[in-house]
Amino acid sequence: MTDLIQIRQKDATEEPRGRSTYASETNSRSIFISREFVQLLMMDVGGNGGGPPVNNKQRAMLPNKGRGEFPRNSRKDSEGMSELPDLEFEYSDTDKWAAELSELYSYTEGPEFVLNRKCFEEEFRAHVFDKKWTELDAAQHRAHALRLLDSLEVITREKRLKVARAILYMAQGTFGECSSEVEVQHWMRYNIFLLLDVGTFSALVELLNMEIDNSAACSSAVRKPAISLADSTDLRVLLNIMYLMVETIQQNDPADKPEWKIIRETFRAELGSPLFNNEPISVMLFGMVTKFCSGHAPHFPMKKVLLLLWKSILFTLGGFEQLQGIKVCKREELGLPPLPEDSIRVIRSMRAASPPASASDLIEQQQKRARREHKALIKQDNLDAFNEKDPYKADDSRDDEDDNDDNDNSLEPETFPIERDEVMPPPIPHPPSERMSFPKGLPWAPKVREKDIESFLESSRSKFIGYTLGSDTDTVVGLPRPIHESIKTLKQHKYISIAEIQIAKEEEYQKTPLSVGEEEVEMCSTELLYQGILPSLPQYMIALLKILLAAAPTSKAKTDSINILADVLPEEMPTTVLQSMKLGVDVNRHKEIIVKAISAILLLLLKHFKLNHIYQFEYMAQHLVFANCIPLILKFFNQNIMSYITAKNSISVLDFPHCVVHELPELTAESLEAGDNTQFCWRNLFSCINLLRILNKLTKWKHSRTMMLVVFKSAPILKRALKVKQAMMQLYVLKLLKVQTKYLGRQWRKSNMKTMSAIYQKVRHRLNDDWAYGNDLDARPWDFQAEECALRASIERFNSRRYDKSHSNPDFLPVDNCLQSVLGQRVDLPEDFQMNYDLWLEREVFSKPISWEELLQ
Repeated sequence: MTDLIQIRQKDATEEPRGRSTYASETNSRSIFISREFVQLLMMDVGGNGGGPPVNNKQRAMLPNKGRGEFPRNSRKDSEGMSELPDLEFEYSDTDKWAAELSELYSYTEGPEFVLNRKCFEEEFRAHVFDKKWTELDAAQHRAHALRLLDSLEVITREKRLKVARAILYMAQGTFGECSSEVEVQHWMRYNIFLLLDVGTFSALVELLNMEIDNSAACSSAVRKPAISLADSTDLRVLLNIMYLMVETIQQNDPADKPEWKIIRETFRAELGSPLFNNEPISVMLFGMVTKFCSGHAPHFPMKKVLLLLWKSILFTLGGFEQLQGIKVCKREELGLPPLPEDSIRVIRSMRAASPPASASDLIEQQQKRARREHKALIKQDNLDAFNEKDPYKADDSRDDEDDNDDNDNSLEPETFPIERDEVMPPPIPHPPSERMSFPKGLPWAPKVREKDIESFLESSRSKFIGYTLGSDTDTVVGLPRPIHESIKTLKQHKYISIAEIQIAKEEEYQKTPLSVGEEEVEMCSTELLYQGILPSLPQYMIALLKILLAAAPTSKAKTDSINILADVLPEEMPTTVLQSMKLGVDVNRHKEIIVKAISAILLLLLKHFKLNHIYQFEYMAQHLVFANCIPLILKFFNQNIMSYITAKNSISVLDFPHCVVHELPELTAESLEAGDNTQFCWRNLFSCINLLRILNKLTKWKHSRTMMLVVFKSAPILKRALKVKQAMMQLYVLKLLKVQTKYLGRQWRKSNMKTMSAIYQKVRHRLNDDWAYGNDLDARPWDFQAEECALRASIERFNSRRYDKSHSNPDFLPVDNCLQSVLGQRVDLPEDFQMNYDLWLEREVFSKPISWEELLQ
């Protein structure tokens, strides 16, 4: 943390050198932030490597390379932003089923669909001669599925791969006999439930373990200079089948048969239980991720592994709706009052705010108004506001540029008419009474912590009476009447979280282990998963963040970075412009899907661990912070976020199941460039919201991590994200801006009143929280490292008490004092002792004199 303070004092415009590094030693007792990573991030924040200030017009003329922008489908930020409608985006656990299926396959895998069909038909015709699969009855379907399952148990790798391809064709819906995408999805569902019923998934897990442990394939891949799609064929076929099974079975269709519902619940329990190699399936997939990142298995198809890992966690632990239900039930069990509102419904009902206008538009509007009213006097306040918005000031190129672009008109219904009159376009005239109208109601109920009430009473007693009473929140003797009313209001909105109860119980277990007794831990899917990943959790987090860094659009290609494109590059590289364009779209799409999967995995784990036990969440969160997750997410957002969200890296005619049902038209450069007509890319907007939510979870109530947001100059980066007209994304950006507002200085707050107003309107109010002012007593920089170390010590005590039985305190172990039971215990003697027992008797017993008188005394 000393590095952080020194870096903040350092001139931010100094030209940086070095490159990003990860925390190799995750067990350090303090936050590890490499200086090279800080310098790299500051270089990216500056946008031009610490050179002279660059204004918007100059920046628009810069090439796209290295700016984190997509060359295709880019648009000027200043053109038509205010006319854009709200993004019709509905945030949920996953995209539509067809979209999730299509993202499993790369476009370079297209020829394998025909190969799968050929393998199935060869096996099928060997037993059934004159009928199609869709013409057989249920008994014949089951018989053939069992035959294929038996054929998997062969030694020959080529034969096993053919049978696996035949099973994959079944899981793909036997599309050769279907005439529409709906029919393909119907037969997919039917075939997959059939395959699961006959025990295919367990056989696939065994085969996957064999391929993971295949040292010959790993050593061959390590020696190859360039790895392609062919190196991961066996793994891809197995992972494809497993993913299709998990993704299809977790889709809850009301029209399902009763037996299918039973199969689904059984499968859910099995996936989350340690039935596969004494560990849940997710732990095995985490092992594949770390093996890939260590360089021992560069041929692993990482996109498919991550997608299967995400869907396995989602299926076994539950999505956002299930999380809300679990939270409600847990609060009832603990005797806590119900939640003040359903957060999912509140967010879905929120309206997006208007995006900010560009600096050039503001200057042009100001000049027009000045020409019309050249004789009018401009108030000094407005002149100051205008000067603060001047994009050509050279005080600090980064701050000024971002203040112009991203804040000041940021979010719509405002109550600052003085600024608005001079800087914004002339508004629609309203009666004077409506100019200062306030919203009818706030979206969130306010909350107060017990700590807030205590600190308010402490300061009030100290001010009016001159003494304090510690944690007493009931005694109000001697305090004036308004203080009584304030305390009453605070207590009305007091909110006790599940985490506070869990922390209090853990303190009780640590203080009085004998009187409290042993804790009864509910062995739910979340608990089983945590126990499975606990020994290697730091390595798993570092591996996920390494892949996320490699997949981020702002990352530069480096020689030492991991290759995540092994399962998308063909054996023969493209020779024509059309093939190159197609591969370019495929590579960009591949990276976007990886970011989507990792962001969803991290968010789901954080939310479920926090609900299961707060220290499980803190353990994972702290290792994410140690692995530089906060600057990595900020680096991800340091790009043209609108270009990323509106990117069209997809070719709809090549998506499954469209490509196997319809005739493939002739692809041209124009058809590839056209893309679809959607307003945004669902997966990219989903990824951005997930990453913002992760950043919120890592920094909430953590002053040390909030200061990291300040040190890494996150405010201008986050304000650029407010251009996206989507209410949920704007909400989480505003939350991140709120927690650091008090540290950004008075001048920043003065020139960003529009954003401050938006925070008041959209973010939950914490009574007594002076977030908009710099009066925070907890903002002492020398306490930050102590805060993280104290949290680390609490986490270690929790993990040691609950999970490390081998190192339990010997003073608390039960002692057996009964002579009968001690003598009756069976003791296994070593083999050499038994062979030389006679010699031992002679030496230790017979040859030594015994003084019986002394023994009797």
